[in-house]
Amino acid sequence: MSAETSPEPARSWFPLGLRYMALSAFFFSLMSLFVKLAGREMASQQIVLARAAIALVLSWVALERAKIPIWGNNRKLLFLRGLLGFVGLSCFFYAVTHLPLADSTVFHYTNPLFVALLASIFLSEKIGGRELVGVLISLLGVALITQPSFLFGGESRLDLFPVSIALLGAFAAACAYTTVRALGATDHPLVVVFYFPLVATPLAIPTAWPVLSWPTWSGWLLLLGVGVTTQIAQVLMTKGLHMETAGRATSITYLQIVFAFIIGVLVFSETPTLWSLLGSGLIIGSSIFIAVGRRARAS
Repeated sequence: MSAETSPEPARSWFPLGLRYMALSAFFFSLMSLFVKLAGREMASQQIVLARAAIALVLSWVALERAKIPIWGNNRKLLFLRGLLGFVGLSCFFYAVTHLPLADSTVFHYTNPLFVALLASIFLSEKIGGRELVGVLISLLGVALITQPSFLFGGESRLDLFPVSIALLGAFAAACAYTTVRALGATDHPLVVVFYFPLVATPLAIPTAWPVLSWPTWSGWLLLLGVGVTTQIAQVLMTKGLHMETAGRATSITYLQIVFAFIIGVLVFSETPTLWSLLGSGLIIGSSIFIAVGRRARAS
């Protein structure tokens, strides 16, 4: 069963595909909140395993309710999407635990640049000047919010190995996004979402098994929150990538940084700086800049 790929009429200033990506960024930021809270009582690999296992069950239930064949059409590409997603996730978690959070965040959000390049090579999607400018502005916004030490100065020099792992994770995530975009022509979004936990769950077991612990009741709720918000975010992201070009769609993922920034203020009482406010403004502005440009071309 093929996915819906028809674009929304040009009358919308913020197209449906980009709205899906913006909502996906919001739910991914909620997932990060639950991961941060759960990490206070359990290892990160246990959270990865729980995230994948819960998403696997939810995906299977959704496919059964919709009466959609679970194995899909382009199985090789679906499996590759799951494998790339797992590699990207594992590298990101490794980078977060071995680098300052600000630095790992900036490295991770180089992935839209990789997406634009990969989509132009493998999907013949032209890299628009507006999208490229928007991505670069968003990346500058991320740097202003996170203020990584390799740009703003710091006491210690970054270790090359975790930096390499962080960039590998960004590239793997970009490959996964590009694969999701390609699968829009052959498979339903729910099938594409299903294959990520289908591959990630068995791969996560060997690394999580040595550090497994029995969570508290609040820990179970946090793990459930991780799984549910991940599932919602993945479905929205997949729909968005099926409706918009890969480069344009992934440029909206920078909004996740803004949402995370707001959550930090509201939940953890983090005090915003002038730089972080300016960075958030740049990210929001660049998203509007890309969306309005899409409307102008479609008119």
